[in-house]
Amino acid sequence: MASLICTLQDHQDDVNWCSFSAALFATCSGDKTLRVYSALDFSELPFSPLTGHGYGVHCCCFSACGQFLVSCSTDATTVVWSTGTGDIEAVLEHPGRSPVRICALSPDSAHLVSGASDGTLALWDFPSKRLRRTGGVSDTTMVACSFSPCGQIFATGSTYGDLRLWDLDLNQLHAEKNAHDLGVSCCAFAPSILSGGQLVQFRLASCGQDSHLKIWAVNKFSSGAFKMQLLHTLTAQAAPVLCCSFSSDGQLLVSGSVDKSVTIYDANNAVLLHKLNHHERYVTACCFSSTSPLIATGSMDKSVHIWRLEDGAGRRGGKSFPDSAQTQNEGSAPAGRTRLLVADWSEADVSAWLQEEGLAGLVDTFRANNMDGAELLRLTKETLASELGVGEEDERAAPPPVEFRLRNRFLFLVRRVKKSFRLFSKPSAQSCSSHIQMEAFLARVACYSPPATACLLQPACYSLPATARLLQPACYRPPATACLLQPACYSPPATARLLQPACYRPPSNQVSIPA
Repeated sequence: MASLICTLQDHQDDVNWCSFSAALFATCSGDKTLRVYSALDFSELPFSPLTGHGYGVHCCCFSACGQFLVSCSTDATTVVWSTGTGDIEAVLEHPGRSPVRICALSPDSAHLVSGASDGTLALWDFPSKRLRRTGGVSDTTMVACSFSPCGQIFATGSTYGDLRLWDLDLNQLHAEKNAHDLGVSCCAFAPSILSGGQLVQFRLASCGQDSHLKIWAVNKFSSGAFKMQLLHTLTAQAAPVLCCSFSSDGQLLVSGSVDKSVTIYDANNAVLLHKLNHHERYVTACCFSSTSPLIATGSMDKSVHIWRLEDGAGRRGGKSFPDSAQTQNEGSAPAGRTRLLVADWSEADVSAWLQEEGLAGLVDTFRANNMDGAELLRLTKETLASELGVGEEDERAAPPPVEFRLRNRFLFLVRRVKKSFRLFSKPSAQSCSSHIQMEAFLARVACYSPPATACLLQPACYSLPATARLLQPACYRPPATACLLQPACYSPPATARLLQPACYRPPSNQVSIPA
């Protein structure tokens, strides 16, 4: 089930892009501004909107630690903003002063790529904000870019309809000609790496003016050669597809289209799960939250919708949407869930939730004891009986008393709420530095599915030596990625600890995978 929980209507022109960090949510627009919100309750931050661009803003993305926000514009600049103050940290002028249409940060925030209307690419060293390389393709416009989860290659898409793979020296590794007839609109790597034998494989989604959403296998062979293989062509939308994005675990894929619809697919099986129709004009932006079961969609109707995926929709437990799942388009949150944090529920929210779950018989008791969300999460079988007098009757009675049955159902629902909303409990202070406290906290949550920045930490990503050797140890710098490890596990600067000892073989600098 996908429920519309919030609509943001602050922009005065088309919404062109949206992006989540662990704690924030950002949008950009043709009105020359960016707007920054809390990812918890979607309240706009005091320093928002950000007004440093002279023309429309096409794209925005957060650094891995969430400390910086990057945006690019028709004014030929890429701007780096502080997410703590809203101040401009750097203004990067694109070589040739061509309008910048796309920008992307590597998963470890070591590199930034910007692509322009004249087909040029600029590769920047992000920590120093210095230009490293320039390259590109002539007579086309770069409109799409995405880094692979290892951060060593990236893909671009252009109005020619080609998809191209590049390394960090801007050497072209592969060109998939005519990937989309009439042009590519967007591309996005899945956050996982598959490896085995002589092959390392990534997944890449792309969409375009041909009304198709495609899923590709990007294969790297032991010889160092790359090849792209088309796995699925998804045709649920009847007009050009303008945007696409993978979920943080790579299991779901969302897209937005000129036909005003938003589609959500099972990315592994290429099965359409949901089709949402709530925007009044073209859907131009979409993204998943990496820390909660939320999707954001932006449109030329100047609005941004926030959707919550429920009843297994987030797939954190590996379950797919039920076939009978329905979509809610009422534009409001379900009763009793008006706040994302269960701990922040009011007494009224708790009462509404009880009624929604068929426990209206407990409402009066809970109201009389002033039970809010924080108290709800602390309840146990014992405190229900001793403090609220629920379920004090003999459990062995036949048939079980009504109060006993109510207690058992209530405890079951509380366990489900705690499991579903575990990500929304407030983090305590960690030993990591302040700007990565949220990431370090999330790494300790058992049900947390790492985002792209954490792909190297997933055992499935690096369990084989082949993948470990894909990354050059001398080149890989993990400042942001390493913070997702529990501090007790990470001992900088030993970057080898990011890989299993059996996989990591210093001091080899070979990238190729031996037979």
